[in-house]
Amino acid sequence: MPITNGYATLVQFQQYANMSTVTADETAMIEKAIEAASRTIDRIANRRFWMDTNATARLYRTIDFYTLPVDDIGTLSGLIVALDADGNGNYTDTLTLNTDYILDPVTNPAKGWPYTTVTMVGTETFPLPISRRPQVQVTARYGWLNNTPPDDIVEACLILSADYVKRASSVGGVLGLSELGAIRMSPLGRDIGAIVRAYRKEVLG
Repeated sequence: MPITNGYATLVQFQQYANMSTVTADETAMIEKAIEAASRTIDRIANRRFWMDTNATARLYRTIDFYTLPVDDIGTLSGLIVALDADGNGNYTDTLTLNTDYILDPVTNPAKGWPYTTVTMVGTETFPLPISRRPQVQVTARYGWLNNTPPDDIVEACLILSADYVKRASSVGGVLGLSELGAIRMSPLGRDIGAIVRAYRKEVLG
């Protein structure tokens, strides 16, 4: 199966696992493992390390007049922030970047991270809730900055996908037997949590 939004490629896996050639069946198994490992990393991190191809609209409820946590925004391309000041579900009050609002943390792109917050900086503020409707609509290409996963996330994907592939031929995690008993694999992806934890996005509320 082709890899969709994976954090490693078949070639990278072959280099990592020192496999100069692979059969069609091995290719399919490896690609499936890479995609499964990538989605496991997403769940651990509570975010994803790929970016949408197109901008889509998402709705948010404000927490104060000036600050709005949002999903990861990976580029300014296609960005639109609009308000529903009347609480009727019509987001007609479109804001201007760098005049009405900025994206925070401002230093994140220099570090290779996405923006995570919309901050009001002009004379306008986020509206008070008039109804139960979300007050803000943000249209953006969501995901990781420039669609480029960090190097250690790629490494985590290779470690975990290699574990998945190895376990396919090691029922119960048993690699073999010795005079001391069963030789077992190390705990699945034991290094993955430590790597990915640094990127975990905590959700408030």
